[in-house]
Amino acid sequence: MTDTKLAPGDAAPEFTLPAADGSTVSLADLRGKRVILYFYPAAMTPGCTKQACDFRDNLGRLTDEGFVVLGVSKDKPAKLVKFAERDHLTFPLLSDPELAVHQAYGAYGAKKLYGKEVVGVIRSTFVIDPDGKIEHALYNVKATGHVASLTKRLGLS
Repeated sequence: MTDTKLAPGDAAPEFTLPAADGSTVSLADLRGKRVILYFYPAAMTPGCTKQACDFRDNLGRLTDEGFVVLGVSKDKPAKLVKFAERDHLTFPLLSDPELAVHQAYGAYGAKKLYGKEVVGVIRSTFVIDPDGKIEHALYNVKATGHVASLTKRLGLS
């Protein structure tokens, strides 16, 4: 668990994680591009599916604007493969079962769930600039409507 919270201007923590397709994705390899990195609690659950499908449905527009979208969860790659196939997700889904990257970004810790405090994945989204700095750090985002809110915040609406 961590109390880390990133803010605009902070250096984005580096990572290399396995993707559902068997490749590995490193933030360092994406230098020069704008990255939307989002953390979600669990593949194939209703809210996470809604959020992933919203990113999928807006991927063309985000890509046209120069963004790379990456989804990160604690799920193992095999589950991410099923999630990507079932919902036709065409952006990388990354596996972080040890939660090291979640913790580095402050996307794992205490949160409220149905009025009760629990420890778990905090649904979060980060926009990382081409130099590897945080542009936006959004914690406790809602699954539904998040992509529309994000595109508005990015001036794409």
